[in-house]
Amino acid sequence: MTDRSREAEYERLGVAPTADHGTRLTTPRWDEADRPHRAPADPEATYSETGRAVGQHLVDVHDMLRRELGELRDLVAQVRDGALEAGDARSALGRMALRQNDWTLGAFCSRYCRAVAQHHGLEDDSIFPHLRRGDAALAPVIDRLAEEHLVIHDALDAVDRALVEHINDPGDFEPLREAIDGLTDTLLSHLSYEEHELVEPLARLGFYLGQV
Repeated sequence: MTDRSREAEYERLGVAPTADHGTRLTTPRWDEADRPHRAPADPEATYSETGRAVGQHLVDVHDMLRRELGELRDLVAQVRDGALEAGDARSALGRMALRQNDWTLGAFCSRYCRAVAQHHGLEDDSIFPHLRRGDAALAPVIDRLAEEHLVIHDALDAVDRALVEHINDPGDFEPLREAIDGLTDTLLSHLSYEEHELVEPLARLGFYLGQV
């Protein structure tokens, strides 16, 4: 699908996925070039107000995760600059929103990590199977998204491990920098990819049968 055809599709839909700026801070943890893509939407497709709201909701949830990633990066910068102890950063992370779930590892469950885990868990357990049933052609995209969720969760664990290491060796900031940069690259890349592939199908199919 060309950029122009995508833009026309999103204009008809009335929901704009977030563009990926393409900047990478670390070595990529996956090959973005081999990501599968959905077929273009039917140019005659129509969408209900509820359907458009469902598509927009995905973007809104992702925007929350992007904002909190910014907060997480700011905490790590404060640790780097000596304005915050690594232990205090972990306590602050515990009040954020992204990780707690039964498949996560690490010494703490932050609010940020809990939110991402719950978001991905809901997708993996409920929304993805629904979309697969509603549009079988989405299967390769859904499989890839689920695989990327696992990589992101590993990146979250790496940040936690790096904070623990920094408590034990505050003179070496490099592992923590690498961990937060790795999480930034994987999460932002994934969120944009997911929006471009799923906003339109969600507007057609909803989060569950009978929603739209």
